[in-house]
Amino acid sequence: MPPVFAHGRLRLYLLKLLDEAPRHGYEVIRLLEERFQGLYAPSAGTVYPRLAKLEAEGLVTHATEGGRKVYSITDAGRAELADRGGELADLELEIRDSVTELAAEIRDDVRGAAGDLRREMRAAASASATQVEDESWKAAKEDLRKARQEWKEQARRAKDESRRAREEAQQARRQAKEAQERAREEVQRIAGQLQEQFAKSGGVLGSLAGAWLGGGTQTTAPAGAEPRTTADEAAGAAGAGAAGAAADWAADLAPTGDPARDLDRLLDRFRDEVRDAARDRGVTAAQVAEARRHLEAASGRLGATFGSRP
Repeated sequence: MPPVFAHGRLRLYLLKLLDEAPRHGYEVIRLLEERFQGLYAPSAGTVYPRLAKLEAEGLVTHATEGGRKVYSITDAGRAELADRGGELADLELEIRDSVTELAAEIRDDVRGAAGDLRREMRAAASASATQVEDESWKAAKEDLRKARQEWKEQARRAKDESRRAREEAQQARRQAKEAQERAREEVQRIAGQLQEQFAKSGGVLGSLAGAWLGGGTQTTAPAGAEPRTTADEAAGAAGAGAAGAAADWAADLAPTGDPARDLDRLLDRFRDEVRDAARDRGVTAAQVAEARRHLEAASGRLGATFGSRP
């Protein structure tokens, strides 16, 4: 293959590239490869020594940027480039011719190599056709045997997994049923305990709520009579209107069909309301003592209620 650049022509083309813009050595190599459409790429050992020689002659200079030398053309370099303008135009034509010649040579080399490869392949195929057929048949039979074996193994694994899944599902259903039975028994046990507790102690929820929220302070009683508290009076007043108050209190709690659960919800509502009132208004020792008396009275009335038969 003829040389790409004649003597001194690479030096001239480097000046042209640097006249376009400052560049570092790797960029110069990449541009040369692009100009030759990838058919020719000079090595670093070709470009860098020539850049160093141009710098020694004062035609280019360099600055270091990011650890790299960036070369720039000097006024002396531009002057030489202007003096050799006609030679540079010839060089551009030579580069186009070189690209054409390189492409033709590569195309001929590829064509020749492809022809040699086809001939070798035909000869090899002709010499070993029978052997290849026998080996291919044996390989096909072996592949079929392996495929059948793999299919059987997969079918066996699928069957085992299906059986295990059925057993696990049955076990899960048994455990769920046992857990449901235990939960039902626990609910029944708690409901029985609540019934026993309220059989021993109870009270009227409406009376207790009215007594607690009524204040719990004493009033003056007639001589010889037991002192009464405003809470007792409120309880008496609440008793007079108990039917109307009972209809309004906790009306949003719809019956569930389970009396024990309905009772739990009512007790939770009562406890939350009393606790909220105490937290919002504050609690004193006197109020706690008063609340204890009202709870005792309410406990007795609820005990009587749950102790009676429907």
